[in-house]
Formats: sequence, structure tokens, C-alpha cells
Amino acid sequence: MQKVSNPAFSAIPGLAEKYHGEMIELRRHLHRNPEISFNEFRTTELLQEKLTKMGYAVERPLPTGCIAVMEGDIKSDRVIALRADIDALPMDEEGEAKESFKSKNPGAAHCCGHDAHTANLIGAAKIIADLKEHLSGKVVLIFQHAEERLPGGARQIVESGVLEKHGVQAVYGLHTSPRHEPGTIGIIKGRAMAMANEFSLDIIGKGGHAATPHLAADPIVMASQIVGAIQTIASRAVNPIEPVVVTIGKITGGTVNNIIPERVSMLGTIRTFNRETTELVSARIHDIAEGVSKAGGGTFEYNFIEGYPAVINDDWAIDVLAETGSALFGDQVLTQLPEPIMGGEDFAFYLEHYPGAFFLLGSGSKEADSQYAWHHPRYNVDEKCLKTGAAIMAGLAFHPEATPQKS
Repeated sequence: MQKVSNPAFSAIPGLAEKYHGEMIELRRHLHRNPEISFNEFRTTELLQEKLTKMGYAVERPLPTGCIAVMEGDIKSDRVIALRADIDALPMDEEGEAKESFKSKNPGAAHCCGHDAHTANLIGAAKIIADLKEHLSGKVVLIFQHAEERLPGGARQIVESGVLEKHGVQAVYGLHTSPRHEPGTIGIIKGRAMAMANEFSLDIIGKGGHAATPHLAADPIVMASQIVGAIQTIASRAVNPIEPVVVTIGKITGGTVNNIIPERVSMLGTIRTFNRETTELVSARIHDIAEGVSKAGGGTFEYNFIEGYPAVINDDWAIDVLAETGSALFGDQVLTQLPEPIMGGEDFAFYLEHYPGAFFLLGSGSKEADSQYAWHHPRYNVDEKCLKTGAAIMAGLAFHPEATPQKS
């Protein structure tokens, strides 16, 4: 077990246990009352009320989401930020394990764990407030809106200047993980999560009767060829050692069985770890669409949509995170991730401006029926994870090396 020179560490696990019931209650309230990106008004008001009662100074630099600031009793210029995302997904959910607290809002559901992230950081906020006498400098809690929708709430918070105003020196965040058991965290140095960019592609043909395809230019056939050809980009256009994913997530076109439509529309995503590869993939999609549509007698419209950068963890911040977890729970809490994740996270915007780290919080178990992938309608978390997550996030606030050390 690593030694951390702050007496707060001996009290943190017990406080996480003490507040576990309150975290569960909040998580289930948020799950029952989800609000999608840019509409988290009631969620924000509830958080502001809770944080104010704890003694935090709460700011709302944007219409939704909030920043909570606590000055420690030990005066210093040290400023650490901890982040949770608060928005829900625009989808409906399933799952008997959540029956007692399923979403009451049609078309909105916390099927990515943000309700747990929020409850987790509220738990950490309580712990930090209780141990304020041991806190050096200032902690800034970011309850962030709109992680699930471009341009990304993290980008807007950074651009608002609120973090710069408070002199933030490092930022940490987490995400629940159905692949890991409660009581564990997943860590990785360097590349952690991929760039997540999007594109739209329309294939415009010539409509006609299904019985006379020679008199039409069938965009469905062209679109089918394009989807197949796009899959060769990763295998034949990109260096094999460079991670890349190209996925078509939506295709729409046609109305009935005997009409060849005028247009087929596709939406997709490009996942890489550098801009050069992204640009190469995007150019190849354009060229494939151009060639196939021309050969099929049609035209095309292609639009690349810049999304989130890659999450690149700082090595020293991961070391601090590992020390924090080990000091609180022993080395068994740590799981080294074998490889980066091709999912995207707007936490990357913070790491473009501030050092820090992003980690996974184990939340998957058979007992809680919580081993479904992110964004699955049955997504759930084993709420035991909140004790681990709240303690570690609070522990980072008290770790003496969680911000860059002056030379």
C-alpha cells in the first residue's frame, strides 16, 4: 500500500461508507428524472441546492451545469478540479433491475452512467467538505452538461474561462465501466480514449419503379457498395498498427417495396488517435462516395463533423491516481487497462488545456444486471461502485502531488 502524507486519507473510506445511502438515493432520483443534453435545468437546480448547503460557492457560467468551489483551511495556490457529467441520452430504457427507478421521461434515459457520475461527485463533495481542515488550496467541482452532444459541454466550460479564472492546475474524471467489477478502477497511461468525429453522407440517384431499374439510378445499391468499400479503409488505407474504426450507424432511404428512391442518407463515425489518420480516413470516404456514385449514375453530398479530441492521460497523474486508490483500498483496487478504448469522451477538451487523468470505475456485476455496454437500453450500474469512486475522487483532492509540482 502506498503512503500518502495527508491525515484525511484515514477518514475517507469511512465517510464514503457513511454517505453511500445518500449517493444511491440521488443516483436513483436522477435516473428517474433524466434530462438530455442542454436541457439539464432541474438537475442543475437540485445540484446547486445540495452544494450550497454543503458550503460550496456555486457558479453557473452556462445555462445548465454548474461549478462548485471549496477553499481549504490550509492556504496555498494549489487548485484541483474534479468533473462529473450530468446529461442523459435521448433514448428509452429497458431492464427489470431498474424497475423501481426507471425513467419517467419518455425519450430520455441515463443509460451511460452519468447519474452515477453525478451522485459519485456529490458524495466526494460531502467528504471534502467534512475534511476541509486537511484541504490545501482549492477544489473546483465541475458538474458538466452535454457530454453526449456536440459541441460538448466540456468544450463550452473551457471556453467560458471559469476554470482559468479559478486557476485550475489539474483535472480528473471517471466513467463507470460494465467490464470491471465494483471495488476496482481501470487505469492507463497515455492514450485512453479515441477521437470521436462524425460524418453524414447522402447518395442522390434517380427515382423510379422497382420493375424498371434500368430507367433509374438506384441510390440504395450505390449506398450498399459504399458501406462495403468503407470497411476496406482500415484494412488497406491505414497503417495496420494505427487504431481506427469507421462505423455507419444509420441508413435511411426508400418508402415502399416497389419504388426506387431518389436519395439514401447515412450517418457514421470515425475513431482514431490523431488528426492525420482522421483526415486520411475522411478523404477516403469522400473518394469512395465520389467514385461509386459516379459509376452508378448518381451524385453525393459528404459532410465531415469535427467531434471530440482523444483522451490522453498524463503519466504522472495516473501514478497519483494509482497511489490514491492503493492508499485507500489497497493495490487490489487497481486494474491496468491492456489497451485504449475506441469510445469518445469530451473530457478530452479539459486535457487539451490542463494536465490530469481519466479513469474507469468498475460497475459491472451479474447481481445488478449491470454488464451491458454503454448506451444499451438495459445499461445499469452496481451501486457499490459509488463507495469506491467517491472515495478516490475525494482522495485526489487531498493527495499532495495531484497537481503539477513546482521545480
